[in-house]
Parts: sequence; C-alpha cells; structure tokens
Amino acid sequence: MAESPYGTHGRIVAKPGHGDELAAILLEAAAGLEGNPDCLLYVVGRAADDPDSVWVTEAWTDHEAHSASLADPRARALIDRARPIIADFADRARWTPEGGKGLDD
Repeated sequence: MAESPYGTHGRIVAKPGHGDELAAILLEAAAGLEGNPDCLLYVVGRAADDPDSVWVTEAWTDHEAHSASLADPRARALIDRARPIIADFADRARWTPEGGKGLDD
C-alpha cells in the first residue's frame, strides 16, 4: 500500500535581527529542491508583523521522501548554516495534502 502524501507547515523564528538571513537560507533550500520529483511544494514566506519569523509550507509524495530530503548532504549543509540563528520552531503542523493549485492532482 502506497504511503499518503505528507506535508508540514510551520513558523521558524530566527534570533533577533536574523530573519532575512534565515529566509535566504530557506530559499536556497527551495531552489535545491527544484529537481526533486518527490517535493510537490516548498514555499517560504515572511510574517508581515514579525521580521524574525519565516513560514515554510511543504508537500511531499510521502513521509519517507521528506525524511530522505533531510538526509541529503546539501540539505544538511543548509541546516548546519541555519541552526545557529534559529531561536525556535513554532506553530508547527503536519498535514495531508489533498490537492489544489500548486499540487499535482
């Protein structure tokens, strides 16, 4: 039986004054996923009322594909760069993508 699509949505809070830097690293991650067919959606957004909060919404073919992406050496390097400037992971949710604009139906 095939796994269900898998998604996450959450806010990553940078240490004060590091929101732009964190967003730039996450956008590098998004660019690195362009050729990954298991990544259906990876969107980075900024909180209008909090310059140190960055939102990331992801959709994957399944949970295993998401986990595998985090083990990729390029992803690990970006995680290592981001870790020192992250203050908190907040407002995190796992969700099941069901379709819509931006997702293959």
